[in-house]
Amino acid sequence: MDDFSRLDACAMAQLVRSGEVQPIELVEAAIASIERLNPALNAVVTPMFESARAEAVGELPDGPLRGVPFLLKDAVAEKRGSRLTFGSSLLGDYVSERDSVLVSRLRRAGLVVVGKASTPEFGIMGTTEPARFGPARNPWDLERSVGGSSGGSAAAVAAGLVPIAHGTDSGGSIRIPAAWCGTFGLKPTRGRNSLAPGLGDAASGLLCEHGLSRSVRDSATLLDATAGPVAGDPYFAPPPARPFVDEVSAAPGRLRLSWSVAAPFGLAVDDDCARAVRKLAELCEELGHDVTEARLPEGIELLEGPLAVVSSVGLAWEIRRWARVVGREPSEASLEPLSWFLYESGLGWAGREYLEAVEALQRISRSVAGFFESFDAHLSPVCSTPSLPIGSWALDGADVEATIAVERKTSPFTALYNVTGQPAMSVPFGWTNGGLPVGVQIAGRFGDEATLLRLAAQLEEATGWRMPRPPVVG
Repeated sequence: MDDFSRLDACAMAQLVRSGEVQPIELVEAAIASIERLNPALNAVVTPMFESARAEAVGELPDGPLRGVPFLLKDAVAEKRGSRLTFGSSLLGDYVSERDSVLVSRLRRAGLVVVGKASTPEFGIMGTTEPARFGPARNPWDLERSVGGSSGGSAAAVAAGLVPIAHGTDSGGSIRIPAAWCGTFGLKPTRGRNSLAPGLGDAASGLLCEHGLSRSVRDSATLLDATAGPVAGDPYFAPPPARPFVDEVSAAPGRLRLSWSVAAPFGLAVDDDCARAVRKLAELCEELGHDVTEARLPEGIELLEGPLAVVSSVGLAWEIRRWARVVGREPSEASLEPLSWFLYESGLGWAGREYLEAVEALQRISRSVAGFFESFDAHLSPVCSTPSLPIGSWALDGADVEATIAVERKTSPFTALYNVTGQPAMSVPFGWTNGGLPVGVQIAGRFGDEATLLRLAAQLEEATGWRMPRPPVVG
C-alpha cells in the first residue's frame, strides 16, 4: 500500500494492464490511506468506499486509467447517486441524479471515484476552510492552508491518498492549491472540457474543470480522456494536433519566454515566490530557450472592478440555481458571511452593468492576446506568498472586507487567465526555508496546452521534481 502511494496514475494503470495488480487492490490502498491520513488532513468530506469497491470488482471500461482511484471535488462535477454540497449548508445532503459529461468521460477512462474532496463554499475562496466541514490542512504543515478552491484535491494528491484528483478553476482554483501543496496543476483553455449538461456560459466563461496530479503525463492523459465539446456548448477550444500525452515526450524546441514578478496593483511579492520565478527563468535559459523579462500589458489592473461584477453575478446565479434544485431559499443562516455578501452584491447589478463589465474584460483579453504574439509562454508567481496559516482569512464574518483584502493580496496573478481563457499551469519549483512548496505559473496562448505540456515535461525531467513525502505521511 505504501508503494502504491508513491506511483503516479499512469504507473498504476500500467500495473493493471500488465495484470500485476487488480483495480480492487489500488482502490483498497487508496481507502486505507484515506482512513489513516484524512483525520489529520480533512481533505475528503464524502467517502464513497462501497461504491468504489463495487466498481473496482465490476466491468470497468478499458480506458487509459483503468482501475486508478480518483477524487471528485465536491463542486460542479456530478456523479449519479453521490452527495454534492459545494461545501455549503444550503444544499443539505443533495444527491445527484445524473453524471455530468465530465464525470461520464472520467468513468469511461476507467477511473474509480473513491470520494469527494473538500472545497470552500461555492468555490469562492483561495483557502479551503468551509464552515460546514472545517478546514482542510496542508500535508507539509497541518497549521497551513491548502489553498482553494480545489484545496481538498491538492492535499489528497500531495499526501498520496490518490495520484490524481478533479479540480475546477474560475480564478486560480486549480493553480493556487497546486502551488501551496506542491503538485502539478493545469487550467486548460476555455471550452477544452465541456461543462454540460448543467452549465454553459458560467460567469462569462471564467469556469473550467480539469485536475491536479503528481506528474505531467497524468495531467495530459486525463485531458485526453475528457477534452472535447458537446453539441450546444457556448465555447469551443481549437482541437489539438495530436493527443496531449504525446506532447509529454516531445521536445519543446526553442521557445520565446517572458517572465515577471511584478504584481498587479503594486502588491508585494514574497521573496521565496519571486526567487522561484527568477530561478526557473534561468533554468529555461540554460535549457536553450529565449528568455526575456517583460511585464504583461499595462491596464491589467483595470480588470479588478469588471471581474468583481461578473464573478458576483455568476455566484448569485449559481446560488439561485441550486436553491431551486433543493427547494430552499438562500439566507444568511444557510450561507457563510462572504458568500452572503457576494450573493447580495451579485443580485444588485443591472443587466447593462454586467454587459459593460464583460465588454471591459474582453478588451483586456485582446490586449493580453497581443502580448502573446511575441511570446510562447509567460512566467510569473502563482501566489504572492507561500501558504498562509489557517485562519488568516477572518471567515467569521466580522470583517468581510478584510477577508476580501487577504484574497486580493495572496493571488493577484491567476484570475487574468480565466478572463482571457488561456491555459495556465502551476509547476512545483522550490521550497521556502520553512519547508513549504512554491509553485511558478506558466501561461500559454489560447488553445496551446501542447506547448505548456512539452515545457512542463522538460522541466520535470530537468529538475526531477518528485516530491519528498510530506510530514503528515510519516
